[in-house]
Amino acid sequence: MQLSAALPSGAFNRLKPFLALSRTPHGVMDMAMPVAAALLWLGKCPPAGVMLLGIFTVFAGYTAVYALNDLADYKTDRNNFLDGQGDNSGYLDAVYARHPMAMGLISMREGLVWAGCWAVASLLGAYILNPVCALLLLGGCALEVGYCWLLKVSHLRALVNGVVKSLGGVAAVLAVDPAAPLWFPALLFCITFCWEIGGQNIPADWFDLELDRRQGAKTMCVVLGTARAARVSFWTLCAATVLAGALLGLSAAKLPKTLVIAATALNIWIMPWQARMLMIAPSRYSASKLFTKASYFPLVMLGAVVAWMAVR
Repeated sequence: MQLSAALPSGAFNRLKPFLALSRTPHGVMDMAMPVAAALLWLGKCPPAGVMLLGIFTVFAGYTAVYALNDLADYKTDRNNFLDGQGDNSGYLDAVYARHPMAMGLISMREGLVWAGCWAVASLLGAYILNPVCALLLLGGCALEVGYCWLLKVSHLRALVNGVVKSLGGVAAVLAVDPAAPLWFPALLFCITFCWEIGGQNIPADWFDLELDRRQGAKTMCVVLGTARAARVSFWTLCAATVLAGALLGLSAAKLPKTLVIAATALNIWIMPWQARMLMIAPSRYSASKLFTKASYFPLVMLGAVVAWMAVR
């Protein structure tokens, strides 16, 4: 059932700016990666209680961290809004609205309450699952704020964002198996890091390139130039695709080779191929398309393991 159908129209319209603050449509896609990571490591579903608590914790965590990004970046987002954000149609992170606090749709206080409640809920859930997961969540929140504060300092802040996005999957593995050997979460970290840099950070910054230039921001696209940034995107997504294929093949889920090859082929199309298109025809539209297509990567990983578990 769709959320819009489950709520009265007035209530859903009031909720939309908060969902926009947390980029919920995008966040739901992202949270597929931690779920996939847990299933791939175990090779089966964890106990029902752990599964339900884990899904709620992941949802709460992503909801809080995405909202935290807008809270920390409020001044920049407000300046961009007043300066004119340009056409955001078709952009995944603008499904309901883009930066609703900057647009005046919700107040800073409302944003703080929203983010704070979800952060507390996520922290409690993470602590129950594994205290280490709670520490990773706190570290991720601190790094997310640092990432925003480095906007006009260094383009290498993208590396910080890569770490933040990678912690979710690592935490999920430790939540279902605190004794998991280092190689699996390390491989998962590298995959998610490369995907975030090439398929999320660079195309998102490309989409805001003109705004970032006017604001004096230091992003990969501004500092390296779009041509070099496109090459970084292509090669990091190639790495993510190859490593993701290895993860699927080595996982305890024991996916058949045909399914691993099929998932890898799909990942090639939504990531390196789209990055190649960005290199060939560089534009704001191509960047938006890469961002959207690459956002399906966690769903491909989750879909592969769920499909196999359903039929074996």
